[in-house]
Amino acid sequence: MAIKSTIFKANVQIADIDHGYYADHALTLARHPSETDERMMVRLVAMSLQAHALQDTCNGDGVLAFGAGLSDPDEPDVMLTDFTGRKRLWIEVGQPEDKPLLKACSKADQVMLYVFSHSGDVWWKSMQSKLTRPNNLQVWRIPHVASQELAKLAERSMQLQATVQEQVLMMGNGTSTVDIECVRWL
Repeated sequence: MAIKSTIFKANVQIADIDHGYYADHALTLARHPSETDERMMVRLVAMSLQAHALQDTCNGDGVLAFGAGLSDPDEPDVMLTDFTGRKRLWIEVGQPEDKPLLKACSKADQVMLYVFSHSGDVWWKSMQSKLTRPNNLQVWRIPHVASQELAKLAERSMQLQATVQEQVLMMGNGTSTVDIECVRWL
C-alpha cells in the first residue's frame, strides 16, 4: 500500500511592502512522502514571494495555488492561473532537469525556479548554459542556511507572517523568524 501525503495547514499573512500587496492566505499543503519539510517550506516561501502577482498580473482575478509537485512532474509546485485558464506564473523549487523547465516556459507566461539545497551551486554550473534561451525564466537562489531554518517552522498547523521589504522576505511564526534574501542567477 502506498504511503499517502501528509496534510499541512498554513494561515499566512503576507505583507509585501515592495509591491503594495497585503493579504491573508489560508493554504493547504500536501507534503509528498519523499518531500522534506525544507522543500515544503521553500514552496511556501516561493508562493509568498510571488503572491503579489495575483494583483499585479491578474488584477485580483486569478488563482494562486499549489500544484501536484512531486506527485506529478508535469505540474508546477505553485501556479498562478487567470480567469481564462491561462497559466500566468509557473513556479518550481529544487534542482530540476533542463527539459521540464524549458517545457514549462512554453506553457506559462513566466517561470520562476527557486534553488535551495547545499548542492545548488554545483547544479547551476552544469545547467546555466542550458537555460539561457527562454526569456521568461528566472532562477533564484535561496541560501541553504535559510532554507534549513525554514524547515524548523514546519508544523501541521501553522500561523505565519511573511513580510517582504527591500527584497528580503522575513518569515516567522511569532516565536522564530527566518530572513531570506534570494540571489537572482538568471
